[in-house]
Order: sequence, then structure tokens, then C-alpha cells
Amino acid sequence: MNIIIPDPTLVLLVGPSGAGKSTFAQAHFRPTEIVSSDAMRAMLSNDPADQGASGEAFRVLSTIVNGRLKRRLLTVVDATNLAAGNRSRYRRLAARYGISSVVIAFDFPEPVYRERNASRPDRVVDDGVVADHAARMAAALVDIAAEGFKSVVVLDENATLGDIVIERVEHSPRTA
Repeated sequence: MNIIIPDPTLVLLVGPSGAGKSTFAQAHFRPTEIVSSDAMRAMLSNDPADQGASGEAFRVLSTIVNGRLKRRLLTVVDATNLAAGNRSRYRRLAARYGISSVVIAFDFPEPVYRERNASRPDRVVDDGVVADHAARMAAALVDIAAEGFKSVVVLDENATLGDIVIERVEHSPRTA
């Protein structure tokens, strides 16, 4: 499967905890292109699971995303991105700099999220949180279809990292 994205673009990874968003991002994007909510929480509290650091983590994440987009750099937001308001804020931010936004969504049955979450080497998210995220995923997919993204790619549980290729297409610079 080839996923074609303009470069620069804003890539929002969307999916519950345990979907494999971070693994996907690390396999397909440069480390400097990935802005991760878990990494921001870890930087602030030494614990990527510390939900008490989430408010500050997302403020830092937004500042970094803004700075990268302002410089017209491909930027990947690695967070659940299940809330329409958050997706809209990022999409408007990219549009401010003349950069398109794409979504790569991870739509799996709930047991797949739970299984992947349980096998994480670094941290495990509570099953209740995973169940809540999975329940919100269906609604998020319906909303995303109408939110104005340049493209939306939905991966199912049969998609494997080795079968996915990200093809970057140079996007002409914004004219003044």
C-alpha cells in the first residue's frame, strides 16, 4: 500500500492507545518529524503515562507543531487525536501556513488494541481507557470524513508495516 503525502504536510495519526501509531511513525518518518504526546509527557515528568502532565505536554506539543509548520516542515502528530476539536485546531494551524493536512487512522477491532496495548514493552494503558478510545474511534472516523483533510487513509488490522510505503511528493512553496 502506497500512501502519497505532500511534503510539507501535517500528518495526524488517529487511533486508540495500543493502535501502533508510534511504531508506525518510527517506521515511516524521521525522528525529528514526529511530535509525540507521550514523548512530551516523558520530557515533563519522566513518565510517558503521567496523565497529570498532559495539559503541559499538549501545550509544548502545539508549540513545536506550530514552529515546524511555520518553517514548512513535514510534521507528524503522534497522539490519539480522537477529539474533533483537537484535529480542527491542528488543521487550522497548518492552513495558516498554507500546508495541507492528512489523517492516517488505525481502525481495528477493540481486542486488537487491547492485545497490542498489553504487549507494549514500555508501558500499558488501563483497559478501561483503551475501551473508551475504541468506542470513540467509530465516531471519529465519521467526523474525519467531513472535516476537510486533503486525504484520509484508514488502516485496518490486516495492514502490516512492511506493506506500507509513504511516498512524499514535493509541494511547491507557498507564494506571498
